Amino acid sequence: MQKIKNLAYLFVLSLLLFSCGEYQKVLNKGTSEEQYKMAVKMYESQKYSKALRLFEKVTPTYRGKPQMERIQFMVAQSNFNVKNYAQAAYYYDRFTKSYPKSSKKEEAAFLSAYSYKLASPRFSIDPTDTNKALESFQSFINTYPDSDKIAEANKYYSELRTKLERKYFEIAKTYYRTADYDLRNYKASIQAFDNLLEDFLGTKFKEEALYYRLKAAHDFVLKSTDRRKPERIEAAMKAYQRLKKSFPESQFMEDSDKMVATLEAEKIRVEALIAKQKELQNIQKK
Repeated sequence: MQKIKNLAYLFVLSLLLFSCGEYQKVLNKGTSEEQYKMAVKMYESQKYSKALRLFEKVTPTYRGKPQMERIQFMVAQSNFNVKNYAQAAYYYDRFTKSYPKSSKKEEAAFLSAYSYKLASPRFSIDPTDTNKALESFQSFINTYPDSDKIAEANKYYSELRTKLERKYFEIAKTYYRTADYDLRNYKASIQAFDNLLEDFLGTKFKEEALYYRLKAAHDFVLKSTDRRKPERIEAAMKAYQRLKKSFPESQFMEDSDKMVATLEAEKIRVEALIAKQKELQNIQKK
């Protein structure tokens, strides 16, 4: 029994060695046709990295030929299967543009968007691939409204949009949190929250964004000179009214009311100070 097991092991090993030897021979010295056939064989055997090396070699020879449509799709699929998602997205997208009449165009369009989604990093990192994924899913949704993938495409689009919203929300909050060290960041924070609310209508972060926008405006008033306070108090009051109108039962309303009370007290103080200064100026003129 042990002899049979050993013989079987040696047989499998010899097949593997022969297969590897055959692959290397074709890769290094085979004709383009032999390399193409071996690439397809590796692809069908799910040896995608090996297939990619061969496809890279034969692509110049087959460019413009009927086989190229199949090659380009297999290159995209191989990259996807080895988790080179950014490369896969590029090749799927290229396939849809190169072969607009292909029966695989719809599949490639969806997989291009999905690959960009998989390449998309966590929200705190560069959103380039996230934006590409959003654009690709939107294009797919518009082009193939009756596709059996439409529900999936809408789901992924929503997930990506939320991730992007969260990124810009956290950027705006970071400006606010660092404003004590750089007063210019109050303005940057307010502008960043405004951009978020304008670019992502109906964002799930709207209530919190309006609250933090008010906090930034409120704190900016308290750090400002008296000369600058009147216009900034007015801007902060408008931020409060916007929050109250949008979310009258907001979880942040109690704290917001306290901020408004502070602003109103500050407004009274500054107005009294300005009135007194004008009175002194009039006395001096006399």
